[in-house]
Amino acid sequence: MTDSLPRFAVVGHPNKGKSSIVATLAEDDRVAISPTPGTTRAANRHTFRIDGEPLYELIDTPGFQRPGELLNLLRKQAGSASDRAAAVAAFVEAHRGEDRFHDECELLAPLVEGAGILYVVDGAKPYGPEYEVEMEILRWTGRPRMALINRIGEGDFEEEWRQALDQYFSIVRVFDALSADFDKRISLLRAFAELDEAWRPLLDRAVEELMAERERRRHRSAREIASLMLDALTATERESVGAGADTEGLKSRLLERLQHRIRQREGAAIEQIKAIYGHGSLDVGSDGNDASGVHGSDIFTSENWEVFGLSRHQLAMTGAVSGAAAGSGVDLALGGSSLFLGAGLGALVGGAGAWFGSGGLAKVKTVAGSLGGRIVQVGPVTAANFPWVVLGRAWLGFGLIAERNHARRDAIALAVASETHLMGAVPDDLRRDLARSFRRISRGDTGDDVFEAMVVQIERLLAHRPVEVVAAERQ
Repeated sequence: MTDSLPRFAVVGHPNKGKSSIVATLAEDDRVAISPTPGTTRAANRHTFRIDGEPLYELIDTPGFQRPGELLNLLRKQAGSASDRAAAVAAFVEAHRGEDRFHDECELLAPLVEGAGILYVVDGAKPYGPEYEVEMEILRWTGRPRMALINRIGEGDFEEEWRQALDQYFSIVRVFDALSADFDKRISLLRAFAELDEAWRPLLDRAVEELMAERERRRHRSAREIASLMLDALTATERESVGAGADTEGLKSRLLERLQHRIRQREGAAIEQIKAIYGHGSLDVGSDGNDASGVHGSDIFTSENWEVFGLSRHQLAMTGAVSGAAAGSGVDLALGGSSLFLGAGLGALVGGAGAWFGSGGLAKVKTVAGSLGGRIVQVGPVTAANFPWVVLGRAWLGFGLIAERNHARRDAIALAVASETHLMGAVPDDLRRDLARSFRRISRGDTGDDVFEAMVVQIERLLAHRPVEVVAAERQ
């Protein structure tokens, strides 16, 4: 451990959200969180690192169990205020390993070693005089200290708590561990620097590194989504058949395989974004079944195409419809007998045909095999709205993951019931640039320059937070 590393012990009454605050600030979803008091029985250290470099350490501590007895013992040991910190250290040394004061020793030991104090209270519960005993003990340590008002329930006793906390702590902040966004976490880190001037250079650097890491994560996510787009827009399924064989059933099976492949690729992209943001255990609402995709909804449904696709007017304005037509021309030039899947096979995709446009969902072509027989190919998907649906879902998935606190343990789930078109919120110039990239891919241009241009465009998109994210998070 780096001796100069800023360290903060998160302390307080049992079941007041201490572990949630540690999980949020350490970006660690492995921190145990439970509504059962006494879940944390030992001081657990969580070092926040970027690229392996430690920036600060948070120590999750048990709650006070016998604060009254402890304070009485301390008062017997200290004759004056100058003796108080030494009395706390002597108490920890004398009682470490005893069951009776196990939790108190685990809590106080990091403070004796030099950690700052983050005292956590539940602003949804009324203030009571029993908390004064805890706050007095913390004052005896002589360590820099801040109080955090963490609202766990529906009640609002914030002002009552402020009046009491201001008497014991130099800084008091309201911090909701479950809903605090990136900016609020940065603001809290800057407040930490106010506790001890010696920590300021290190914490200022931590803030700079966090902000730079945010940009790096966004760029990596943009590259992953661009890769998803390229794969989804070029995906095909093909199979050889003998001469004279009936191909209608095969076409249906190939379409199902194509859909499954695209679903799987979308899920893999979301898993990568989860890994980028350290959300390894986050459930994105998918049970692994084809009927339930990312956000708990299947990409191939009319609801998804309505929410995530562009309106017909927007499609016309971006030129996406003409791009789909250009893709058809490429298919015909290859010598295949080309046709589109119409209303019959549209039922396989949950009625989304109304949003595919006149061309249907995907190309189907039959060509002569090199050794005789025929090859039936389904794909790529040419429906004009398809790239916008894929990108819109990825954008929303990114928004739900990127700002999500590591203290939250509920699954991400999105009910697609909006009547608006999410991608309609994309600025016109960016939408035109994206449409240009989609058209180039539909014409078979999948070179590095197309990919890198799409990365830049998607990164611009990810800098905006989808409005539906707020509604989805509140469900």
